[in-house]
Amino acid sequence: MFHLDPRLQNDCILLGDFPLSQLLLLNEATYPWFVLVPRREKIEEIYQLDHADQQQFWQESAMLGRWMSKTFQFDKLNVAALGNVVRQLHLHHVGRCMTDPTWPGPVWGQHPPQPYTADEIEKIKQQVSTDLAAYLGVDK
Repeated sequence: MFHLDPRLQNDCILLGDFPLSQLLLLNEATYPWFVLVPRREKIEEIYQLDHADQQQFWQESAMLGRWMSKTFQFDKLNVAALGNVVRQLHLHHVGRCMTDPTWPGPVWGQHPPQPYTADEIEKIKQQVSTDLAAYLGVDK
């Protein structure tokens, strides 16, 4: 049975489930920052997914990236699977702007996170529900 790492549970807001992955919003309003986590037990690396799951994971990542590019204003989409702190496989999608506070450096650990307000979270949930409902299996 799939269990989301407690650190991801603590740092993120669950937005829904794609066919393979949970879609999370990192509670850091400085950047549009989403995380995909395949709902598979004891997977730490992409190569540990079977071929079909690898293909599905990349499709979900590409679809998320396209949606982010249409929905948010940024100069570069960074996609990364590090896993040094949280071993569970998860793929970050971070929209970066040349004017953001850490450009061009990494986003991790550079400043305290700025949590979203309840209204901002609700707005993003609405955007996801409207734009990605067909992929997430949610009703509009």
